[in-house]
Amino acid sequence: MKFFTADTHFNHSNIIEFCNRPFQSAEEMNEVLITNWNSKVGENDQVYHLGDFGYGELREVFDRLNGKIYYIHSQEWTHERAVLKYKDRFAQISPLATISAKKEYDVFITLCHYQMAKWPKSHYNHWHLFAHSHGRATPIGKSHDAGVDNNNFFPLSLKEIAKIMDERPDNPNYVKQRGFYRQKLEREE
Repeated sequence: MKFFTADTHFNHSNIIEFCNRPFQSAEEMNEVLITNWNSKVGENDQVYHLGDFGYGELREVFDRLNGKIYYIHSQEWTHERAVLKYKDRFAQISPLATISAKKEYDVFITLCHYQMAKWPKSHYNHWHLFAHSHGRATPIGKSHDAGVDNNNFFPLSLKEIAKIMDERPDNPNYVKQRGFYRQKLEREE
């Protein structure tokens, strides 16, 4: 299964105050985030983490998390260099990714730490997951903030993302009346 999360900020005590997280310490926050992660993610699942994983010594955190982690974030930030010490724990590291959910939902999903106004295939109503805003950004069309602050401190499954996207309006640049989609609609009639 595929899961999505971001902005965990493991070991970052200041994030508790910055984002009004309901924890008394970074240790308590770490325990809740790890428990929530492992309650949904199995050993062989894929987890797309959209950046701001954590700070300081993270080996114990990595050793306790289930799944193969795909890390999506710019590698230029100082705190991201701390995470990169553990690059052996990641299946892939990239600043931007587009993955296929064609088999399940007939879409591609663009993943980026930062919110985009338009993304690859957005004009076909495909999806975008982002982070960085800690639940404070208004989604645009078929997009969603995958960060823990916006998702009750749990990762979201692909099925949960699909339910969210089903409630979202079409992307502003969706070309449903032209080209490919017109031909597709005519073939379906």
